[in-house]
Amino acid sequence: MNLQPITDVQELLKLIPQRPPIVLVHQLLEYDASSLTSGFTVPGEHLFVKDGILQEGGLTEHMAQSVALHTGYSFYIKGETAPTGYIGAINKLEILQLPASGTLIMSKIEILQEFAGVTLVNITVSQADRVIATGQMKTIVAT
Repeated sequence: MNLQPITDVQELLKLIPQRPPIVLVHQLLEYDASSLTSGFTVPGEHLFVKDGILQEGGLTEHMAQSVALHTGYSFYIKGETAPTGYIGAINKLEILQLPASGTLIMSKIEILQEFAGVTLVNITVSQADRVIATGQMKTIVAT
């Protein structure tokens, strides 16, 4: 699918259930049925930023919101409202580095399985072409 990147946060809010001050995605850069690339510039002031560093919980939430963005955009292109979802499980999470304020991080999600509202994905978070976190996440769409 030919996607124009979405960088307007107000447009992104139509695709995810999270609302400020919890929003941790600023860009939808690439999308297809089995993958997505999102971007987030770490702000100086945020619930998950301490001493200028995005904390583990914030990085993990960014990963989850990247998955939610994929789900939300897939519903959007079908003309449907983005659903609310939940994290069912996080596996093999490895955080190699925490990003500093002002840093652009990019997450690539790859869908491994999707069935009956349950999605299993691999997630790789990069900063300047260097992997800073990886993991698997299972999400569940609320019914």
